[in-house]
Amino acid sequence: MLSGRLAHVEPLRHTPAGVPVIEFRIAHSSRQIEAGAERAVECEMDGVGLGETARQLAGLAPGAAVTVTGFIARRSVRSNWPVLHATAAEAARD
Repeated sequence: MLSGRLAHVEPLRHTPAGVPVIEFRIAHSSRQIEAGAERAVECEMDGVGLGETARQLAGLAPGAAVTVTGFIARRSVRSNWPVLHATAAEAARD
């Protein structure tokens, strides 16, 4: 699970089989405890959503607060770059 703001959202498209798909980037910012000390944590992660999750994300504008649940996998057979595969997305309250 990762929460943050949508930094970027591509237009909704469909696979050749007709499955909705969307690519996005989520920007996370929080304060965490590590080794007994508080620290600021910031990161951005690319993501992809399919089916109903893609439709939900397509309805959100860049900058929207969101919580995404899913799993991390590499981008492709030729790329080990991690991508968050969203299995659920929910607009978060500011």
